[in-house]
Amino acid sequence: MATKARSKPRAKSRVKDALPAGYRRWDAANYLKSEEDMAGYLEAAMEEAPDDPAYITAVLNDIARARGIMKLANDAGMTRAGLYKALAPGSKPSFETVVKISKALGLRLSLKPAA
Repeated sequence: MATKARSKPRAKSRVKDALPAGYRRWDAANYLKSEEDMAGYLEAAMEEAPDDPAYITAVLNDIARARGIMKLANDAGMTRAGLYKALAPGSKPSFETVVKISKALGLRLSLKPAA
């Protein structure tokens, strides 16, 4: 009986190794405690980079993690995996998905004339 060749063990994340001892990676989701915090964070992101969908998606990801992925997925009528996929780095969620997530967050999208 032939044995299966073992693959090389995966290398540890260099990002974690690069942090000095006693430091942790900063995560915005840890600081979004209230609905007002979350709405303010998203509003600030929209003002900072309104033309950067990747940045807005990352902010929505932070808010989703702060709220709780499973609860938000249920509220949005999505699966947990679908929500993770929609908000993953490099993803391009549809407008329909963004509207569902916003509604589940208790937020309303609105447009105003550019200054």
